[in-house]
Amino acid sequence: MLSNRRIQELELVMEFEKVEECFKEVSSWIENVGRKGLKEMINLDDSLEMLLQTQKHFREFDLVASEYCKRGQEALKKMDRWEDFSSVDVHPYKAKLQTYREQLEEFCTQLDENRHRVCETVRLYEFFDKVREGICCRDE
Repeated sequence: MLSNRRIQELELVMEFEKVEECFKEVSSWIENVGRKGLKEMINLDDSLEMLLQTQKHFREFDLVASEYCKRGQEALKKMDRWEDFSSVDVHPYKAKLQTYREQLEEFCTQLDENRHRVCETVRLYEFFDKVREGICCRDE
């Protein structure tokens, strides 16, 4: 049983090394592109027209970012079996896996929050625009 367990651990290490390339690519994109893209969405413009332009830009960014999140989540899912192993040899890999998981979860959460914030801000501006038009039209 011990020998079988050791073989399984070695197989997981080999599998991790294959999947790690995906983790590295996703992690690199998050750090070099993704976080920058999210920071650009912090200050939303004051006019509906500019906000709609920002929303369009964000949607394009969101498509790419969501794809990276999906790829990262699929890679993490492949590594779910690691939870069952507690060997000292596997520990460094589990630590790397946890780091990737935390980074991905944080980024995906920020992406969801920004998606919601941009959408709600546009809806609010559209509402105020309609109200302003209604007031202007009533005054005439």
